[in-house]
Order: sequence, then C-alpha cells, then structure tokens
Amino acid sequence: MEWGKLLSEKRIRELLEDKPANPSKPDERTQHGRDYDRAIFSTPVRRLQDKTQVFPLDPNDSVRTRLTHSLEVSNIARNMARGIGNWLFEKKREIDSKQRDSIEMIATTCGLIHDLGNPPFGHAGEDAIQEWFREKDKDKEFFKFCKDADNGEQLKKDFLKFEGNAQTIRLISKLQVLADFHGLNFTCATMSAACKYIASASEITKTPHEKHKLGYFTSEQGLIKLIQEETGTENVRNPITYIVESADDIAYSVVDIEDGVKKGVIGWGDLKDNLKEEFKGALEKYSQSNSRMLGSCFSKAANYLKKADPSILKKGKPHDNAMAQAFRVFVIIQSAKAVVKAFKENYKDIMNGDYHDELYKGSKAGALIEACKEVGQKYIYCSKENLKLELMGRRVIHDLMDIFWKGALTGSKKEQGFERKIFDLTSKNYRVVYDKAIEEQKFPAEYCSMQLMTDYICGMTDTFACTLHKRLTNG
Repeated sequence: MEWGKLLSEKRIRELLEDKPANPSKPDERTQHGRDYDRAIFSTPVRRLQDKTQVFPLDPNDSVRTRLTHSLEVSNIARNMARGIGNWLFEKKREIDSKQRDSIEMIATTCGLIHDLGNPPFGHAGEDAIQEWFREKDKDKEFFKFCKDADNGEQLKKDFLKFEGNAQTIRLISKLQVLADFHGLNFTCATMSAACKYIASASEITKTPHEKHKLGYFTSEQGLIKLIQEETGTENVRNPITYIVESADDIAYSVVDIEDGVKKGVIGWGDLKDNLKEEFKGALEKYSQSNSRMLGSCFSKAANYLKKADPSILKKGKPHDNAMAQAFRVFVIIQSAKAVVKAFKENYKDIMNGDYHDELYKGSKAGALIEACKEVGQKYIYCSKENLKLELMGRRVIHDLMDIFWKGALTGSKKEQGFERKIFDLTSKNYRVVYDKAIEEQKFPAEYCSMQLMTDYICGMTDTFACTLHKRLTNG
C-alpha cells in the first residue's frame, strides 16, 4: 500500500457513477475535512446521545453514552494519528504536509462514526438481533429464498452473523438519503479506514483478526470492492484502521471501569486490587508489555491528586471518583504513546498487509489494556442492574422485530390492513432505500425486507425503542 492511493479524495458518488464530481465552491476545508463535517452534523451521530455505552437508559449525566464514548475515541485517534503523521512526514519523509493532515482528519472522523450502526442497548442489542434470526432459522421456510439465490448462504449469514460494524458501513454509504442514494458520500479514503473488518459473511474465519467478524453486508460488497481497488487496500486493512481500533480499545477499556466507579458498582479499593490481579495474569500473555505500567498509572494518579484541595477529596465516593478519573487520564496517555510506538515498529508489516492482530496487543500497553478489559467483564458489565436492563432491551428488540417483520415482508404490497400500517410506521428514508432495492432486483425481495427491518431497528435510540415498544404492546 502507498499513501497516495490510501488517501484518495474520490467520493462514493464519483466512484459509482464514474463521472467527475461537481466542483464545489472554494473554502478552507480539505476533502477529508468535509467528511468530518458531514459526519458531525448527521442524524446518526446525534442519535448516539441516547444509545447505550455500558449502562442502558442511565439517568446519571456523567455516565457515558455512545456519543460521549465516540467523541473520546475520536479525540484519542486524532492525537495518535497526529503523532504518526508527523513521524511519516518528518522522519520517514513518505508523505507531504497535506497528507499528514489528511491522516489525522480521517482518523478523527472514523473515531466519531465507528459505532453508528450499533442498535439500541449496545452489544446486547446486536446479540438480540442475531438471536432473533437464529430462532427464525429453525423454521425451514424462513430463509427458503436463499436456496434459489447464487449466494444464498452468504445472504443468510448477513443476518445470522449480524454486526454493528457492517451496519455502520451501510448507514454511511446508503441510508442517509438527502439528494441521492450515496449516503454521506464520503471519500474513498474515509470509507476504507472505516472498515474495521474486511470479511463478507462467507469469508468469516477465526483468524486473522480482521476477518473474524462480518465487515460488510452483501448489499454493500460491490461498493467495498471498488473502494479497495481505489485505495489499493485490496484484501487487507487500511493502516488508519489500526489507529482507530486501538483508540477504541484504549477508551472503552478504562472509561467503562471509571463509569463503574461513578455508578457505585465497584469501589476504588476493590478496583485497584482487581486490576493488580488481572495485570499479573495479563503479563504472562503479553510478554512484551511494560511490567511497571500499571503501578506507574496508580502512582501518577495519586501524586496528581495530592495537589488537590483536601475538601474536594472527601473519603468515600468523592475520593473514589477522583482516583478513577485520574487513573483514566494516565492510562490513556501511556497507552496511546505505547500504541503509536507499536505502529512505528510494525509499520512495514502494516503497509505490506502482513500485520494481523490488534495493535495494542503488540505494544508495551498490552497487559494494561487487557487487565482493564478483564475487570470490566468480570465486575462491571455483569452487575445485576446492568443485566436486568440488558434483558429488558432484548425483550424490546425481539418484540419490535416480531411486529415490524410482518410489515417489512408484505406491507408494501398492500393498500391497507395491519401489515401496511406497520410498513408505514418505518422511517421514510429506509423505505425509500428499500423501494429502490426492490426496483433494482439485485437481491431477493425477502432479503430487502429483512434489511428494512434491521435498518429501522438499528436506527432507534434506547428511549425511542422503549417508548415505541410500550405503545405498540400496551405495556
């Protein structure tokens, strides 16, 4: 791969219609800067303010939503990309100053949009959608249309292996209908970097890492192949993707446990002990890790707070919250530095498409990030309050899918009746995309109906999903 192609400014519309883009009025923005502006003013980004990060429907404003999480990932990705861009420009002399700025801007944008396709209730929502389709698969008639399609098994797996990452690609490339059917009409460079995984449903394998989850649906496969050709990535990841993925790993690993302290799920003393225990085990797995990094974060946090006004750091929750916040600051600082260094050390393999793991795992911060993740899994995500809300979210999504499947399957063919009313309740944007898909006849009608349903469900916020569920089920 080479940066001249990776940073392509060609947009989706230009790529698909094979004609020059309409000249825009000159302003101070670069093409990749325009991508960020389009993203931040988009409806899906606004909806993130009412989508779950860890704790669904939380009344505490200080606990993170998907929006605050995405802003933090965007910030970390930007800072890491800036350091890497400066290195490529000043030391390696492989890029010019404009390309350096583009790398930073693309990473910033991809950090902001990386979770746009996630359904309500976080990863529990993803699991609920997959589970609904697995239950339907027990009925031999449900996926019957796949038997007659050339790529029937792949079409079926689009839903059995449903992924928020693939929904993100669909959302930004197609579902934001304004003047045409090209979504936000991003540049190929930004679209390429947004592909966290690069496998179609028929290509998913346990290894390598970039293919162990669904990267895009069959409906977007043609577009992705054109983007890969344009950017020269072919069947490997974009280098900027490693930066954004690492920013996400760093952010959620430590901020989720910080939120656990804020919520009172765990106290600072217990958290500290658990982190030490998990870090000890992670060091055996990540032998290249810095064995002093966790202790360094603890001591830096404590020393920083020694300067604080004692009246602020009262014993109990105020102290615990302050320690958790200070700890989070230094984990992010040290982890980001370690990941940037790992990118430089593995640069040749990354550019050759020969690096096949998460970048943080090859850094000195590997054990630190892993320890934070393990503590989150064992002590934060499984709290009783969280489990109750996740189960409630699962029920909400399953019930809504039961209802809207009836409308998506046959509603458009009827002038009136229950199915037509349900069909008319779905988003107009999604119905327009559905109508176009039916008209083009590239995919079976049932496949298009399933996408209409999942498009609508994934576009819901947590509150909207609960409110609609209550109204439709007389809850």
